[in-house]
Amino acid sequence: MEYSALLVEDSMSLGALYTEYLRAEGINVTHVHYGEDALRELVKWQPDLLILDIKLPDISGLDILKQVYGKYPNISTIMITAHGSIDIAIDAMRSGAFDFLVKPFDSKRLSITVRNALKQKHLLELVTQYEKSLPKGRYQGFIGDSLVMQSVYKTIDCVAKSKASVFITGESGTGKEVCAQAIHQTGNRADKPFIALNCASIPKELIESEIFGHCKGAFTGAHSNRDGAATRADNGTLFLDEICEMDLDLQSKLLRFIQTGTFQRVGGTKEEHVDIRLISATNRKPWEEVKLGHFREDLFYRLHVIPIELPPLRARGNDVLLLAKKILKTYSKEEGKNFTEFSPAATNTLLAYTWPGNVRQLQNVIRQIVVLNEGTTVEHLMFPHPLIQIQSSSAEKQYKCDNDSLIYEQNDTRRESTLLLNESSSHSIKPLWLVEKQTIEGAIAMCDGNIPKAAALLDISPSTIYRKRMSWEELETQQ
Repeated sequence: MEYSALLVEDSMSLGALYTEYLRAEGINVTHVHYGEDALRELVKWQPDLLILDIKLPDISGLDILKQVYGKYPNISTIMITAHGSIDIAIDAMRSGAFDFLVKPFDSKRLSITVRNALKQKHLLELVTQYEKSLPKGRYQGFIGDSLVMQSVYKTIDCVAKSKASVFITGESGTGKEVCAQAIHQTGNRADKPFIALNCASIPKELIESEIFGHCKGAFTGAHSNRDGAATRADNGTLFLDEICEMDLDLQSKLLRFIQTGTFQRVGGTKEEHVDIRLISATNRKPWEEVKLGHFREDLFYRLHVIPIELPPLRARGNDVLLLAKKILKTYSKEEGKNFTEFSPAATNTLLAYTWPGNVRQLQNVIRQIVVLNEGTTVEHLMFPHPLIQIQSSSAEKQYKCDNDSLIYEQNDTRRESTLLLNESSSHSIKPLWLVEKQTIEGAIAMCDGNIPKAAALLDISPSTIYRKRMSWEELETQQ
């Protein structure tokens, strides 16, 4: 591997000598005589090594070192001087120098110092690469180190600096706006506006005005000209959440806006142009909405350039614990409480529950616990009643957490007693399919409608339950 060095030495003869020493080590050398020349070179390019004389005609080498360490910390700097002292050496090392050489020195002394500096630089680069390869537990507002979230982080990194439209999908509460903000903050527009608009929360008759703005007198209540989200997001990012809720007529205007970058305000005739990065999101399945005729196919293809699907919390394994601990710490501080941890039973509750409301529901539950209780440890009985029921029923099974999958094990004796209980609920003999139907539907009800969880408790696959439901419908029709 070839290395480069910038040598700053005002003596012509010594500069030529040191240049030869360095070239003998296979290093490409640029030699300058003044500090100002060195600073100009560093703006243009950054060498692997900076070999810097302390006493220069125009600027102190120590002053240059401080600037270099602040702006270019990856450059390894070796200080040289004919006026060596312990104090100068200490100042140089404190300012970020790798080593300190006192003139005169021979090629061997310089060679050893240079090799050590390059070796340290290489090791630091390896450490940096290793740290970058480690799973990210926190990323631009997200918390979680599960494999599914690592994939989301990687996609954001890849797409952030592009202008391509991004379409984020995921259940409510999975963090679609956090994802949009992460794309904005990681990209080239981070210092420009990020404007978010929820299409589901705005009346249909006002949403066009909210996006494109309106002119005075355009409708009742329009007492002055008003900028819309598109104008406010100029040179930045416009995030349209719940875009599948948008009226079809407005979808056609949005399509034209995406194609041309131009629009007209409501009640206006003047064409306006903006430069925005468009990110959209929905908690629906967009292609299903297209097939149902609720969403324009041409608009779908315009927006669905880079899809990002955010996983539900139940698919993120132990991420729920990382999130819960962070949320608990935040809310305890806000509410002036002393909670710091979850008990083992409370931890099992967090893992056992399926969190249909995702991260938003987790936040609300923990906020409720913090506000209504006192102590340092969150106990199982502090959870809202539905979660306490889940944990109570989980006494029938043990939980094993293996990365992102939760495996339920149930005691065979308990399962048999459950069947006996269902069978004894009637004095008359019932058809076997009806007894089976009652058992399965009872398990589904106990699991709050969660079929995969009920299947795990019954030791069958979810597809079996769906098939049996279809057969029950046919039997009931025949009767």
